[in-house]
Amino acid sequence: MEELALHILDLVTNSIEAGCTRVIIGVDEDIHSDSLTITVEDNGRGMDRDLLTRVTDPFATTRTTRRVGLGIPLLAEAAGICDGGVTIDSRKGRGTRVIARFRYSHIDRMPLGDMPATLTAILGGNPGLRVIYEHSVNERRFTLDSEEIQSKLGDVPVSDPMVLTWLRGYLKQSLDEIGGARDEVSGGPRKDPQGSTGEDEGPRR
Repeated sequence: MEELALHILDLVTNSIEAGCTRVIIGVDEDIHSDSLTITVEDNGRGMDRDLLTRVTDPFATTRTTRRVGLGIPLLAEAAGICDGGVTIDSRKGRGTRVIARFRYSHIDRMPLGDMPATLTAILGGNPGLRVIYEHSVNERRFTLDSEEIQSKLGDVPVSDPMVLTWLRGYLKQSLDEIGGARDEVSGGPRKDPQGSTGEDEGPRR
């Protein structure tokens, strides 16, 4: 995988296959402390202790549709290379939370990637799934809750193509305004740990 957004998509796919009805996706870009934290939390069926201890093994999987489950091991490897790691908290029948941490400025950290595309893909393919997305860049925050959007749409589903087109643009604009994923989406320079890129760091319009 070439971007972290694809890892997030893989984790959410695992959550959906575990029968979740709600998934919370968090991206925290704390540039002051030189850290990037990604969290995916669901209310699916969870894992028992035995599987939880083996989940970073690429050959450990609950799926019957493929022989190996590579998503979490690959994410753990990517985080480990960047002076971080992955922690997993799961309870049988109550859900799973995966947290991946990276050193933000590490030269080998892959870009976050196109989160608007990832989120609209999740919502488009899973109309009954509640998706809560929380993205912070230092003190600036953005939150999206698909349940709130659906309540305003009435009988029109969030998965409607016209809604998804609007939503993708709205997400991109909102992330631009808080400075999120600046280096990955717009092609601008990656910030150093102090948050300086050598150009104006105000919200992008």
